Amino acid sequence: MNQLMNKYAKLAIQTGVNVQKGQTLLIQAKAEHVEFVRLCVNEAYASGAKEVIVKFSDDYIGKMHYENQSIETLTDIPQWRIDEFNHYISKDFCILSVYAPSPGILKDVDGTKIAAASKASGEALKAYREYMMANKGQWSLISLPTKEWAEVVFPDLDEKEGQEKLLEAILYSVRIDEETDPVALWDAHNHKLHSQNKKLNDYNFKSIRFTNKLGTDIEVGLVKNHIWAGGMEVSGKGYTFNPNMPTEESFSMPDSQNVNGIVYSTKPLNYNGKLIDEFWLKFEDGKVVDYDAKKEKETLKSLLETDEGSARLGEIALISHQSPISDLDILFFNTLFDENASCHMALGRAYPMNIKGGTEMDAKTLKANNSNDSILHEDFMFGSEDMHAVGITYDNQEIDIIVDGNIIL
Repeated sequence: MNQLMNKYAKLAIQTGVNVQKGQTLLIQAKAEHVEFVRLCVNEAYASGAKEVIVKFSDDYIGKMHYENQSIETLTDIPQWRIDEFNHYISKDFCILSVYAPSPGILKDVDGTKIAAASKASGEALKAYREYMMANKGQWSLISLPTKEWAEVVFPDLDEKEGQEKLLEAILYSVRIDEETDPVALWDAHNHKLHSQNKKLNDYNFKSIRFTNKLGTDIEVGLVKNHIWAGGMEVSGKGYTFNPNMPTEESFSMPDSQNVNGIVYSTKPLNYNGKLIDEFWLKFEDGKVVDYDAKKEKETLKSLLETDEGSARLGEIALISHQSPISDLDILFFNTLFDENASCHMALGRAYPMNIKGGTEMDAKTLKANNSNDSILHEDFMFGSEDMHAVGITYDNQEIDIIVDGNIIL
């Protein structure tokens, strides 16, 4: 296991964020993962990092803050915190986030507090968020197990066995084993994804219609000059990096004013520590006009009412039902993994990189091109084994993209 974790740290630093000589790296992680973070810090300095900054967090302490602080305190974002992140993005900077959720830990916390704190933080750190979403610097998101997460994924196993099995699944999903070089495997994987993206871009679809037996029947318009992306990206400084590890998706920018129909979720959405499950959304002219959920409907309501853009789409992603993560047949309760086992959409802000020239556009120009803006970006899964997706071209040709759940381009 030590060998595998060393491989994971090397992959995160070299292929994930791809730390360059002289750069500053920020690592965000849970306190219980300090040993892995040490491996990453060592790899980063070996790659020539000038400085590595580590910020630890703890979900239980976070829960205590919500339970004991007033909304006024939770939403009071000090200027020094804003200045700190503005300082980072003024440097030759990259970020590695070790995402390790504790699903359901906030289920008994007042949802209005969570929503208010999330909104205040999002607004205060808008410049930092836009810097990362525009790929101006390298960023990468990876994962490690927590005790609470393993208990949700493998409720029938004891604590140790559950965490070990979850770690095995994570390592498998990012192509790490004892025999092969994960960096080389990721090079080949990126090549495959880029080939798929090129085929989608060559078609230049006007919209895509999705249907399945669950009831999904929705047509998602795409902005003019949209770009399909996925896998390795290039930062504004010209450095390659992999934003999400794992990843199996090709994704692009929906037209925020042109989404019509109904979509049914196929996996739970872990939002601010609460699990929204078995929900549907009805869109008219790009906006959610009706919705329901069997679990956490009020949380879904608060998500949709966060701001004007939170009830519109910022991403549409295509993934074959038969994929390495889907084949594991594990419900991860973690968007980073579950979204790579299923086609998904995202409510909220669009990625500027998904439209030609988008990373150079200001907010007004992006909006004029029907790119959605919001302080949040929340993915939810709607893909299924019987999903059918048809691409519609500007001359009204209909091209099958997904048949029986799998991409056939």
